[in-house]
Amino acid sequence: MKKTPIYFVPGLAAGPEIFENLDLDPDKYTLHFLEWIKPLALEEDIGNYAYRLSNKVTEKEAVLIGVSFGGIMVQEMAKFVNPKKVIIISSIKNENELPKKFKLAKFTKVYKLFPTKVVENFEDYAQYFLGKSLKKKATLYKKYLSVRDKMYLEWAIYNVLKWKQVNTLKNIVHIHGTKDTVFPIKRIKNPIKIKEGNHVMILTKAKKISKIIADILTC
Repeated sequence: MKKTPIYFVPGLAAGPEIFENLDLDPDKYTLHFLEWIKPLALEEDIGNYAYRLSNKVTEKEAVLIGVSFGGIMVQEMAKFVNPKKVIIISSIKNENELPKKFKLAKFTKVYKLFPTKVVENFEDYAQYFLGKSLKKKATLYKKYLSVRDKMYLEWAIYNVLKWKQVNTLKNIVHIHGTKDTVFPIKRIKNPIKIKEGNHVMILTKAKKISKIIADILTC
């Protein structure tokens, strides 16, 4: 039986580690975990970036799966690789699903104040995370937010807010948590809902997500 190739794109600043809890049958699927590449410049168009990243998709009839900003990216990549299926998790399908607070940030340009240096030089700031719960979060951030290049961070934040997609792609499946505070589900149209799932449910609800992916791909 021919295996289905699946290419995964992580969330903003995240590495492939965020997919480590997924459980997909290795006899049915060949899994490829893509990593973020450095933008050519802050002004690089998201379409051009997606084209460069899509060059890493070397198999035909591949499935593209993206989380958060990775969900936006796989939709852009789909314009170049003609995938068998696009699955997005904790993401948005078009600019109308972007929360109002993000739209406000876009027009006021407050996003330029985002402390990218904190992420870029995380170890220098980790000492200020006091208390057990905050230290635990700091450990998770250190592990999963592994892409800290300042230009990439600024480029990615800009392109989340400025993404221009009016019409939803065909052949797309959207998995979304009911407790997502980054992209609130009230603005999301026709998702497969994960009860109590938050924005990082790829880590905490991986078993349920794995089953949904497997069910989608066997239909």
